[in-house]
Amino acid sequence: MKRISIVLVVMVALVVAVAACAAPSATPAPAATQAPAAAATQAPAKPAAGNPLNFVTVVKIAGINWFNRMETGVVKWGKDNGVNATLVGPDQADAAKQIPIIEDLIAKKVDGLCVIPMDPAQLDPVLKKAMDAGIPVVTHEASNQKNMNYDIEAFDNTAFGAGLMDQLAKKMGEEGEYAVFVGSLGSKTHNEWVDGAIAQQKAKYPKMTLVGDKNESFDDAEKAYAKAKEILAAHPNIKGFEGSASTDVAGIGRAVEEAGLSDKVSVVGTSLPSIGGDLLTNGAIDAIGFWDPAAAGAACNKILQMIKNGEKVGEGTDLGIPGYNKLKLVGTNVLYGDAAVYVDGTTAKDYPF
Repeated sequence: MKRISIVLVVMVALVVAVAACAAPSATPAPAATQAPAAAATQAPAKPAAGNPLNFVTVVKIAGINWFNRMETGVVKWGKDNGVNATLVGPDQADAAKQIPIIEDLIAKKVDGLCVIPMDPAQLDPVLKKAMDAGIPVVTHEASNQKNMNYDIEAFDNTAFGAGLMDQLAKKMGEEGEYAVFVGSLGSKTHNEWVDGAIAQQKAKYPKMTLVGDKNESFDDAEKAYAKAKEILAAHPNIKGFEGSASTDVAGIGRAVEEAGLSDKVSVVGTSLPSIGGDLLTNGAIDAIGFWDPAAAGAACNKILQMIKNGEKVGEGTDLGIPGYNKLKLVGTNVLYGDAAVYVDGTTAKDYPF
């Protein structure tokens, strides 16, 4: 009996061992047998047939006329080219508020970003993150942006600023005090325009005098209005203002009109006819310079499309968009169009936006 019991125990042990060998292992497969994760720098795969690319334009501030007009151009370009092209922006002109928007778009793995930075230096880290994730980045109004594939400018910004000064000098009779406004001291293009204007004044209009420093409006007409009132009170002999943010002339013009100085104080700056409105037609704003934001938005997105398609972008490139038919390349990746327009209250009607 003892011998039989031993034999039975041995047989049971063998059965258990065989069953254990046959059962599936609960241990996960070694990492080497799993599909490798995509590298962080790998470009997003092209969408499957029938699925459009997703391009997003991130602007300085949503809801103002300038960027509403840009959105019109972006969306139309997208529809015409089979791309899901959209536009977003923060509720205030603040680079810190652009950053989380871009972070979210990186997480969503969009196919391309067009960015109009409030402050290029502040956005450099997050734009690098986008590029490291394989998302192409095209900027606008940011020729000093470090992390981008290309920056597209509507024109040479220094020359545009000189053109604004020519307009202001003409209205001021080439003499007297004037003040200048920028949306932000960190805004590359605004400072280029103002610096170009001041250089033009010193070279061609020696009887004109700049008062104070650059005034920041933060792309807010109310802030421009309040600051203009302060300047009018502090400098009763002032004869002119130049604005840079699209809303500057609206705020300044309002302050000038309320003071009853429309015939004595000239207001010139970058804006749109729709923003100048009655202040432009009644002379409180004397002249504005601009480029069509719709065309600029389309140009940004066209370059993104060319990057995704592996097409060459550079000197002489024709984007097929008015003002961007023969781009000038400066350095390795800054592109300039020829899209500047200057109008007054009479000629503004030719640009109904």
